[in-house]
Amino acid sequence: MKKAGTIGLLLICLMSSVLGQTVERVDSTTINADSLTANIESLMHAANVSGLCIAVFNHNKVVYSKAFGLANVPDKTPLKTSMVYYAASYSKAVFAYIVMRLVDQKVIDLDQPLVSYLSKPLTDYAIAGPSGNYQDLKSDERYKKITARMCLDHTTGFPNWRFFEDDKKLKIKFEPGTHYSYSGEGLCLLQFVIEQTTSKTLETIARENVFEPLGMKNASYVWQTGFDGNVVSGHNPFGKPYNLHKRFHANAAGSLFTSFDDYLKFYTALINRQGLSESSFNEMFKPQIRIKARQQFGPEALVNTTDNDLIQLSYGLGYGLFTTPDGRAFFKEGHDDGWQHYSVCFRDKEIAVVMMSNSDNTESIFKPLLASSIGDNYTPWYWENYIPIGTQKARPGYAYYCPPCNNSCDTIAHQYSGICPVCKMQLVEEPIR
Repeated sequence: MKKAGTIGLLLICLMSSVLGQTVERVDSTTINADSLTANIESLMHAANVSGLCIAVFNHNKVVYSKAFGLANVPDKTPLKTSMVYYAASYSKAVFAYIVMRLVDQKVIDLDQPLVSYLSKPLTDYAIAGPSGNYQDLKSDERYKKITARMCLDHTTGFPNWRFFEDDKKLKIKFEPGTHYSYSGEGLCLLQFVIEQTTSKTLETIARENVFEPLGMKNASYVWQTGFDGNVVSGHNPFGKPYNLHKRFHANAAGSLFTSFDDYLKFYTALINRQGLSESSFNEMFKPQIRIKARQQFGPEALVNTTDNDLIQLSYGLGYGLFTTPDGRAFFKEGHDDGWQHYSVCFRDKEIAVVMMSNSDNTESIFKPLLASSIGDNYTPWYWENYIPIGTQKARPGYAYYCPPCNNSCDTIAHQYSGICPVCKMQLVEEPIR
């Protein structure tokens, strides 16, 4: 990993000069850092967001990085970018990068059936930990077709998690490789096979391939005692902290803990193609499967639509993809109770944004945050279920106001997804003046 050692120093230098910085956006507009800060604070206030860390990249370098709000609301602990977050499905983003490094090292092949790496049938293993065993698959031999590629592009046929199923059993719901359906189970299967092949734990592999080379001292797939006293709390919509779930079994799909600063080290390496061959990087961000579902989860995940055909919504290896007049983009989200994260990179413009939040309310401001920070009006927010605040008529006695205009926009609020069509600012619901 040449140049990886300079990433930390580069981030520190860049993040220390946020004030007065001008941020370039994908639509060829710019925003002053002070204005962006004001926009973020206004949005967080409007949606009652507990805390948020956000970084913007121009020319694949951090030009704006800042923590807002509180790490713990009742304790009034200020949020810092150095504090440890539960990363939720950002775990999958790091794991995908690790897998592609192993592909480069010829440890694993993307298209070789995973069962071929095992010394005995998959269904004969007794597996400890959260991923569970695979005896449920004995009567369906389609599991023998599943490859690393299918795990990374979410086409294994597995459900997201077996415990969401009525009978709590793992099953294959469609022919592997034919349809997109987000699955943590698929990533856990790939993790198991890699651990068997290398005789190493995921944590060891991650340290060797990512954490140590990039200087990520506050990142781990298993809870570290050193995180105590420096951890962020996830909050419900009313600002009450959830109990922290410390994960002691590495899970490729969702056990990563990391500081925001450390995640930026990873993301900087990723978008600058460090640690990967050109062919592996290109394969990661090449469309593997088109996505036709109206939403990623819930009942509308079973409803096909043409809503996202214009952006050619697809999935690559570990990341979602879409195409826009402003170039190609890849994205990854993270979601759990109290945790809402999103990142998107417009690779042709070398412009990106990374967000990590400790509030159940943050997804309601992702749409305006993306528009304000980098001019992203393309992220498939409805597919992601990022329903913006202010999309309905105001309550009786209230109206929506645009802070810069200081004018009521209530009559058009619902038509513009809660965004002032003039200033592009989030409308705030306040008592009628």
